Amino acid sequence: MTPVTEKGTQTREAILDRAVDLATVEGLEGLTIGRLAAELRMSKSGLFAHFGSKQELQLATIDAAAQRFKGRVIDPALDFPDGAQRLRATAERYLDQLGDYSGGCFWAATSAEYDDRPGPVRDAIAGALDTWLAELEHQARVAGVANPARFAFELYALVMGTNSRYRLSGDERIFGYAREAIGRLLGELPGETG
Repeated sequence: MTPVTEKGTQTREAILDRAVDLATVEGLEGLTIGRLAAELRMSKSGLFAHFGSKQELQLATIDAAAQRFKGRVIDPALDFPDGAQRLRATAERYLDQLGDYSGGCFWAATSAEYDDRPGPVRDAIAGALDTWLAELEHQARVAGVANPARFAFELYALVMGTNSRYRLSGDERIFGYAREAIGRLLGELPGETG
């Protein structure tokens, strides 16, 4: 990489890192070239050169959020064998990642914002969530769960419910309740005692 290209890559990553966090608070529609440029002390034209349009910025932000999620939740769990052990490691990190954003879970915020809006941004959010649920379902299947799709949905619903309730109440006990509920769900794994 040339120094200019490396600097451009670092700048783009810094923009997207801030955009992911902002999207949890203000939504993807709240992301504007002007807002990001001001926060990052860049010119609008300099920031615009990285994306070209608001939709490209939104799609790149979704991809950056997926990469952050992968690095925080999925990759560390790869140290564990497929099935029950990986599900346990994943579930712990899945709940913990809610604290990675100013406005709570990126996926909860953007899903609520785009669930009824057709188009490429909605499709990208839905695709990322479908991929995540498919991975949870796969691990549940490997673990011998009788209904892996239901298991994946229940884990997803517990984390999303935790995010929603905590964001509205600020009550830290919510995380304890969630850990207990997830523990019960994981305790249902074949051959597991919780």
